[in-house]
Amino acid sequence: MRAKGESIRNALAVRKLGIVGGLGSLAGADLFNKLVKSRAVLEEPDRYHFLFEQHPFKDVLLPLDESASMTSRKFYVFQVCKAFEANGLDAVMLPCFASQTFRAQIEAELGIAVLDMMAALSRHVRRRVPVGATLGVIASDFVRHCGLFEDHFGKDFSIVYPAVEAQSNVMEAMYGLDGIKDGHFDGAPFEAVFQACLSLQAQGATLILPGMTELSLIGNDLQRRGIAVPDINQLYADFATTDREPPSRPAFKLGVVGGVGPAATVDFMAKVVSHTPAGKDQDHIKMVVEQNPQIPDRTANLLRAETDPTMALYAACRRLEASGAHAIAIPCNTAHAFVERIQAHLTVPIVNMLTETVDWIVDAYGAGKAVGLLATSGTLQSQVYHQAASRAGLELVTPGVDYQAMVMEAIYGPRGIKAGYTEGLCKEQLLLAAEHLCELGAKVLILGCTELPLVLGHCPAYELNGHRVALVDPTMILALKCIVLAGKLDEAPGDSKAPSPQGFSLIRRF
Repeated sequence: MRAKGESIRNALAVRKLGIVGGLGSLAGADLFNKLVKSRAVLEEPDRYHFLFEQHPFKDVLLPLDESASMTSRKFYVFQVCKAFEANGLDAVMLPCFASQTFRAQIEAELGIAVLDMMAALSRHVRRRVPVGATLGVIASDFVRHCGLFEDHFGKDFSIVYPAVEAQSNVMEAMYGLDGIKDGHFDGAPFEAVFQACLSLQAQGATLILPGMTELSLIGNDLQRRGIAVPDINQLYADFATTDREPPSRPAFKLGVVGGVGPAATVDFMAKVVSHTPAGKDQDHIKMVVEQNPQIPDRTANLLRAETDPTMALYAACRRLEASGAHAIAIPCNTAHAFVERIQAHLTVPIVNMLTETVDWIVDAYGAGKAVGLLATSGTLQSQVYHQAASRAGLELVTPGVDYQAMVMEAIYGPRGIKAGYTEGLCKEQLLLAAEHLCELGAKVLILGCTELPLVLGHCPAYELNGHRVALVDPTMILALKCIVLAGKLDEAPGDSKAPSPQGFSLIRRF
């Protein structure tokens, strides 16, 4: 039995919690003490790691009156939480009711959860008090004015607060000279809180709730006077150490390795935005972009053994990873020749544009059609598209030498796309190469360099000198896949179920 118990214990994951101290030094220390002494921790001490962090916070002694500013408090909490995230912690505890009013704002900018103290209190209340009961609340003027308790309990319970004079006395008892926050738990400060509790009972309160974490410091003395106030620090400690459903995952954030090339990055981001179903700004996907045109040229490395871009690409991915990206997009076909060696050293996935494009073609057109590839010579030489196509059962058709030279000139030439041109010579060269692939039997053409869609857009039916061919834009396929990963679409649509008409219109060359 002992061996079985050890096996179960070892199977449980270590839980690493950070506690933001300094928002109320004594209450924060009380929470830490109750965490360490909680039943779950005493039974499995090796499973819980705690990090208590407290820094000088200049506004800590300011009374939380109705008009109190939360700006400096928000910055303080955010900086401590970011340090916890950087140290690999799983979640943060925020023992301060005033700070709980902006808890969700902080959590939205982190990759770890900030545990909801109000959820801990709500769980306790709903187990003990019937719906419709009257709850009394002792809180600061600020918390009272913000409606924190109304937000969490107002739908199911009546909320009452101390009378005006009693509330004023509570504020003085908590924040005044020789008050409870200074460690004075008896005498006039205690009596002021006690009288406020009586005021709440006189208004019919079935249960008195703490809206100040310091009330945990005088809870036992109130109990001896016949006033039962839940110990919020103990409730929060139990909440943090009790196995529950995992906290909600932070909003999806897409990392983008940009600058390869610069215009293609903008094109990719525009496609993410234009194809994301959204009714307002906040419905769109978070993106963090490193626009780094100094990443060495991928084609130059593959063709002429010039500077290897692997480390520059990897470093960019690591910075995106450190910024909280859940997935990484690289809107550059040729860069995917280096993805396999980079991916093994990352903890977040790189969305592979090439395999997504090949899979999309198979889904939309079937595996029987010949597929032409317009791409850089580096992409062709690396065989990355060929490998993906082979696995999917597609046959790739590539341009002959002279036509491939036209493609390279259209991309890299003095009047090419990387030089800012999208009309004229570069377009004529691409159309000639595309027509050549059609003559070789291609029914679908992959625009296999992210600069090419800037000239020839995605189109299921392109008429080219009597040839009817589908143009497939991997940049758009990548964008659609990222939108799916973000949970904004159920699947990346094929031609028959495109999410919007942009980029799908019939294009004809006369």
